[in-house]
Parts: sequence; structure tokens; C-alpha cells
Amino acid sequence: MADVVATVAVDRERARVYEHGWQSWSPTTAYRLDSRPFRPVSDLRRIGNYRPERTAPEDAFWGEGLLAVDPGTGEGVRVFAARSAAGPIPSIRAEVSGDRITVSADGEIDVAVSDAGTGLDTALARWADGFAAAEGVGPLRPPPTAWCSWYHYFEHVTQGDIEENLSAISELDLEIDVVQIDDGYQAEIGDWLLLSERFASLGAIVDHIRGAGRRAGIWVAPFLVGERSVLAREHPDWLVRDASPGTGWPDQQLAALDVTRPGAEEYLREVFGTFRNLGIDYFKIDFIYAGAMEGGRAADVTGVEAYRHGLRVIREAIGPDAYLLGCGAPILPSVGLVDAMRIGPDIGHHFEPLDGDLSQPSQRAAAQNSRGRAWQHGRFWVNDADCLVAGPHVERREEWATVVEECSGLRASSDRLRELDEWGLETTRRLLRGGLTTPFVR
Repeated sequence: MADVVATVAVDRERARVYEHGWQSWSPTTAYRLDSRPFRPVSDLRRIGNYRPERTAPEDAFWGEGLLAVDPGTGEGVRVFAARSAAGPIPSIRAEVSGDRITVSADGEIDVAVSDAGTGLDTALARWADGFAAAEGVGPLRPPPTAWCSWYHYFEHVTQGDIEENLSAISELDLEIDVVQIDDGYQAEIGDWLLLSERFASLGAIVDHIRGAGRRAGIWVAPFLVGERSVLAREHPDWLVRDASPGTGWPDQQLAALDVTRPGAEEYLREVFGTFRNLGIDYFKIDFIYAGAMEGGRAADVTGVEAYRHGLRVIREAIGPDAYLLGCGAPILPSVGLVDAMRIGPDIGHHFEPLDGDLSQPSQRAAAQNSRGRAWQHGRFWVNDADCLVAGPHVERREEWATVVEECSGLRASSDRLRELDEWGLETTRRLLRGGLTTPFVR
């Protein structure tokens, strides 16, 4: 049951409502009052890319843990927000009626009012300063630069592909610190220590990366388990069966790993401890919204509590010096627990999302969220807008390079480096010289 927390008088032509989505890929932006907010195109998209347990209304604005109203009258922006990253994280609703907006929430929230004349982004940034301080966010470490295998090779990457691009980094004199092995090295989703037939030895490729003077990075979806995996077959009791993140990887059911079960927690420690012992010290953890899904857990904990416990387990396993990048992550529950955060959907080689859902890979969706969450940079973490893809096959690539330059503190390339044309190579070289170094201010 939602309780009314405020009624705000607005200028209907000038007012804006800012919706903050649940996780990295959930659409996040500010709307005019006569605009229709973005909603999932299917239930599958809602479960995997929005807040799985909630369905946002079509006829009202809706923020997960955070919503803001700029009344457009010159008066202060109202920021309505969860009280703690540890939860509970309420859903916040804003309904427009004439020249008034009624805000309600299904849990306790804090309300901050900015000074008169303050813009929406500035109001959100000032609120974030206080939220980050309360969560104990300390000084942020400068991020490394990276090369990532995903956006050229996708799940078909081979050990030879990694070796080729490692050599190309030196040949092209690119300022890349980390070589990140993305999805495709593992035998199945969940079987992170078993290799696909495309990789002979993870230890050997890590040694080669380090021997070339680079750092080794790896992609893991730690809270997802595919039905074909050894893990699912041998430990079905570790899985959250009634909170499946949906179908399709692309052709199997997925379940969530329940890290509140001792065996599952120890498995997570083994996976990340093994990677760390191999010499990997950069970790991209993806699809981690699955760790916060409600229901079916062994312990009497909420999804947010289980999720935060899982992130702490990972941090303990990799150590304080390793770099941790979150993706597909519940945003507010992650504050204070990662070094960097993907703030939008995946970039695509295409501009529009293929199914029309703005939580899906595309330049339009990635750019929208990167701008809508720019204020988080330097406060919650280092913002990751996503990789630079700069080859001539990328639609409107110049526009995406501008988004990366303006919004991303973490800089990574994800092309086959030897295939870059003159513009792509020059742009990659320029943007890898360093990301944003100060908190976003507008």
C-alpha cells in the first residue's frame, strides 16, 4: 500500500519528472509531464531488465528507490529517495493531475529539496553526495583502461583471439592496462572454472597477458546458473527456483544462485579466489540483478540483503586491491560495494534497440542512461557508459564516441584492433588516454 508523501505545484510546460530505473539497463531519464515513460515491451524484458517483482504503471511516473520532480516554477527540485543502500528500496510513484504532482511510495523515503533555481542534475548530485557519505563511500581509485573481447567476438571468442589483440595493443601503441576476457571462455553459465573447447588454458593466457606488461581481467555472471551446467545438475538446492531471470542464453533456462546457502557461498569464494590466484585482478561481474531477486532463499533475508552479502563475498575473495566493475546491477543497493558501475544498457552496433525496448543493447539506450546517470560519477563510483566501439560497421559511431568522452570515467575498447580504420584507431587512441577525473557537475 503506497502512502502519499508530497503534493508538488508545477508549471505544466516546464516541469520535469526524473525516473530512476532499478538496475544498470533499466531506462533512466527525465520526462516532460505530457511524455509517456518507457516501459518494458514484454514480461521477459521486465524480469531481466527492470525490477522483476514490480510492474510500473503506464499512466504514472515511477522510480525504483529514487524519483525527482523539478516543478519548473523556479522553486527547488524535490528528490525522493530510499534511506539506505541496504534497503528496503521502495518504489516511488508520481501522478500528474492538472498543475499538481502527487508523490507516493510503498515504503519509507527521505525527501530533499534543493535551493531555488538549482537544476535537476545538480540537485541529484548534491543528494548523491550525502547518500554516498552515509554509505561510507571512500576515495575512488583511478580506473585502469581496458580492452574487452565482447563486442567483436561475443560468446565465440577463442584463446587465439585474445592472443591476437594482446599483440595488437603493443603494435599499435595503445594505452591499455587490462586485457579482459569476456563471455565465452567458460563451459556453461555457472561453470566458471570449466573451460569451453575454445580455450586450452586460462592460466596460460593470463600468464601471457601479465608477461606482456598488462593486467588480466575476466567477465563473470556470478549469480546466474544455466540449466545445462554441472552446477545446476549437482547442486539444484543452491538455486532460487521461483525467481528465474527468464529464458534464453540464448537457448536454456536460467536460475539465480542463492548465496545465502553455505555451499553456494563457498563455491562463489572458490571461483573468485581461483581467478585471483591465477593473477587476475580486474573483474567485471554481470547480470548481478539475479542476486537480488526475491523469493525461495534458504535464509530469511530480502533479495537486497542477499545481493549485498554476495557482493561482499566476492570482494573478500578477490581482495581490496582488485578492481571490481558491476553491470546489470541494482543501482542503489550497490553503492559502496563496487569500484565502477555500468550505468546503462549495452552499446550496440546499431542505434535503435532491435525490439524497441530501451533496456536493450543499442546506442540510443546506452546514451540515454549514460546522460541520465552522469551525476553518479565520482560520487557512488566511476561511471562506465560501456565500451568504445569505433569500427566503420558501427552506426553513428561518432555520436557514441562523444558519449564515452563526456560520460564515462572507465574507458575500454572492444573492437578487433587490427581492423580499425584511421578514424577508429585515432579515436580509440585518444579516448584511452584517460576518462573523467572529477565528479560530474552541470
